[in-house]
Amino acid sequence: MSKRTCENGHIYSKSSDCPVCPICEQNKKPKAGFLSLLASPARRALEGLGISKPEDLTEYTKKEILALHGIGPSAIPVLEKALSDLDLKFKA
Repeated sequence: MSKRTCENGHIYSKSSDCPVCPICEQNKKPKAGFLSLLASPARRALEGLGISKPEDLTEYTKKEILALHGIGPSAIPVLEKALSDLDLKFKA
């Protein structure tokens, strides 16, 4: 494990090569909404596509979302629930 300091001055330990500061990442996590229910890698993958609300998911197929780095099978039920709450679905 190596000690690192992020650009915001947080000191953290990390055993992988991942450059993401866990403290900064926790501070960025939404307090509410479907993105708050996802793990950070999944949330970052969706945010990278500009997806910030469930309606944005309707522009993508489930297969396209699953192909994103950071999205795993456990994220799909969360996304499907967010869509179904609004009577929406992934693109066919």
